[in-house]
Amino acid sequence: MTSYTMDEGYIKFDARWSQTAPLPGDAIAELNYWRQKLYDSKLIGAYADGIGYGNISCRHNPAGQFLISGSATGNFPVLTAAHYALVTNVDAAHNRLWCEGPVVASSESMSHAAVYQECPWVNGVIHVHHLGMWEELLHKVPTTDKRAPYGSPEMVASIIQLMRETELKEKKIFVMEGHREGIFTFGASLEEAFEVLMRYFGVSS
Repeated sequence: MTSYTMDEGYIKFDARWSQTAPLPGDAIAELNYWRQKLYDSKLIGAYADGIGYGNISCRHNPAGQFLISGSATGNFPVLTAAHYALVTNVDAAHNRLWCEGPVVASSESMSHAAVYQECPWVNGVIHVHHLGMWEELLHKVPTTDKRAPYGSPEMVASIIQLMRETELKEKKIFVMEGHREGIFTFGASLEEAFEVLMRYFGVSS
C-alpha cells in the first residue's frame, strides 16, 4: 500500500492507495456511460491550464464502498477501466481514505462518501463544474459553508449538516460555496442523479 498525498493548492489529501489491476469492464460500464454524457456536456472536463474538474461515482456494496473516477482524469475525453478506483474506507476527520485500483481516487471522494453515508438509498453521485449554474443556484438550493474547501473534513461536515437540517435529501442537489463552480447531485441511480442535474442545467445553461 502506498501513502499518496495530493497537494491541490490549499489542502493535502492523504490516500492510502493499493495499486491493483483495473476493475472488470462490466463493473464500470454504467459509470462510464454517464461520465461520457457529462464530459460531452462539458460538465466534466479540464480548464485551459490542463487542470481537470468533475467526477462521478456509484455505490459498490451496502458497506458503503464505492467506485469513483480517478484523480486528474477530467481532461481525458474517454475513460477506461484504468481510470477508476474503488474507495474501501474513509476517515474524513483525518482527511484520509483507502482505495485500490490502477489510479488514485478523486480528491472529492470524501464528499461522495458523505452522501453515501447519510443516504443508504443513494447509488449514484455526480460532481460537476458549471459557473452559470453555480451562480444561479447559490443559496437557492442547499449550499455548503463558504469556509469549507473542497475535499476537506470541513466540507464533509457541511454536507452532513445540510443532509440533516435542510431539504437536501429531497432536492438531491447542493452547491459548494467554497468551491467555485462546484455542484453535486445524487440519486437512487446514476440516471436519477443525471436527471436532477439536467433539470437545473437546462435552466441555467
